[in-house]
Amino acid sequence: MTDKSAKKQNVLGGAMVLVVATALVKVIGAVYKIPLTGIIGSLGRGYFASAYNIYTPIYAISMAGLPVAVSTIVSRNAALGKYRDVKQALKITFPLFLALGIVGTGALFLAAKPYVDSVGSPLAIYSVFAISPSILFCCIMSTYRGYYEGLNNMYPTAISQVIESLGKLIFGLVLSYAVINYAEVQIASTGEVFGQVIETEGDKAIVYAIAAAAAILGVTLGTVFGAIYTVLRHKIKKDGVTKEMLVNSPLASPKKDTVKEIVAIAVPTAISSLVLNVTNFIDTWMIQNRLESVVQENYDVIMGIYGDSITAANIAKENIHTFLYGAYDTTLDFRNLIPTIMMTLGVSAIPIISGAVAKKDYKLVNETVNTVFRTTMLIALPAGAGFFALSEPILTLLYNGTENQSGIAIAAPVLALYGLMMAILTLSSPLTNILQAIGRADVPAKALALGCAFKIGFNYLLIGIPEINIKGAVFGTAFFYFVCIIYNYAVLRKETGVRIDIKTVIVKPLISAVLCGAAAWGSYRLLSSVLTFGDMSGRLNGNSLACIISIGVAVVVYAISILLSKTLVKNDILLLPKGEKIAKILEKYKLIV
Repeated sequence: MTDKSAKKQNVLGGAMVLVVATALVKVIGAVYKIPLTGIIGSLGRGYFASAYNIYTPIYAISMAGLPVAVSTIVSRNAALGKYRDVKQALKITFPLFLALGIVGTGALFLAAKPYVDSVGSPLAIYSVFAISPSILFCCIMSTYRGYYEGLNNMYPTAISQVIESLGKLIFGLVLSYAVINYAEVQIASTGEVFGQVIETEGDKAIVYAIAAAAAILGVTLGTVFGAIYTVLRHKIKKDGVTKEMLVNSPLASPKKDTVKEIVAIAVPTAISSLVLNVTNFIDTWMIQNRLESVVQENYDVIMGIYGDSITAANIAKENIHTFLYGAYDTTLDFRNLIPTIMMTLGVSAIPIISGAVAKKDYKLVNETVNTVFRTTMLIALPAGAGFFALSEPILTLLYNGTENQSGIAIAAPVLALYGLMMAILTLSSPLTNILQAIGRADVPAKALALGCAFKIGFNYLLIGIPEINIKGAVFGTAFFYFVCIIYNYAVLRKETGVRIDIKTVIVKPLISAVLCGAAAWGSYRLLSSVLTFGDMSGRLNGNSLACIISIGVAVVVYAISILLSKTLVKNDILLLPKGEKIAKILEKYKLIV
């Protein structure tokens, strides 16, 4: 295998390691959030989300922005055989990221009170306090993750992600359940808990707030264990850079030059992550404030739309906006599922593209970009079609019979809309990573700032319309990512001459995805009318079985359609494990191009 082939293989090889890990993390996350939502309900989920969304801008810098900077520098130097510079990069970035972690944790503690007051959810302060220390441990992890990613070793990142998620799952569920159980016992015996007299269901807000904080403490403990793993892993197993490689390497660049290089990449990368996640933070603040205004000024209209759900959940008027936001936040687990998994393609492409640019191999850049885009569309389009076709059945399958059951009718239309826009949401992140790899980390920051301005305007106007309310946030999000993609791709094409194969990247996957969605919708409607057994107020019934079977039917239809339409490309198949054997079989039946 040629050096070029080996490097390109690492794009999907490294991506597969991260995809498996990310998929496992998402499964763990579902196992965490689905029962968690059942435990703390949409109100508790609203407190949870309020804290999580102020945390994510800082988290993104430490876990997305900073590792990209380290990875880019390490991969560029490794491609040129400058291993002394590779080592030096780690020595410089660790104390820098450690300091940032301490500052980030302190900033989150200080911002807690003003933030929760500004979103009209003061009880969320317990959750903000509980998650603040995780910033420090995230920064420690980010140093080693970026370092190993730059060396094309995705296993430390993958394993630390799984450890982090398991910690969140175990401690989060146990602690939140313990709080709810303790509260029920105290209320039954004394009529009060956490200093609050409980006379009606509406008085239990403090219980759900403390339970949400307990759940989010699990997130912090997960980062502690993830950080411990990365530190010990480096001390025990090292990094694969041998003494011979160091001896044959030129002398390291002056430290000040390395610092300048880190700053040159890290600052715009961090700004990109910050802008994106500050946008999400603004979303949290604006959505809740606009919803609060809409509820107060148009109470009858909102009750006319969501009255059954609000009444069933016994939500007091002053908590309706938090309840609606909690139902909306439930859909984000699904909205973020595919983009998070496919983000690994961009991460794994960074060392390949960065190394290719260092050697001025733009043909490899073009091949790698097309592989990333095509793979992204092959996954994102059918997943989005499935969410659009089966939004309510999926939510009912997962949340029927739980505390969150009353929020299903609110969340389903939102999830369906996000399904339609899944490809746009998914493509943005890999495209950002590609620009960072070619040394244009400044471009995504500009695109995000532009998109953010449009998003704020769309959100303010659309959410403020009572008949649209929470769904306005979906349209604002979609337009935001659309602007970013157009701007970023224009610069990428100008800088590298990259040309996307529209037929195999967009047209054929889109046709197959439409057939996939139609199969899901049709089979569910047919099966749900036939399978009528079980208690329809619970999870295990004919509708839930119909949903599961319909997902299977959609997968089969999609697989057949991409084969018959020759959507798959031979060069991509060859990069997979056992790729040569798979390609021969598909070629025999003329199913690939």
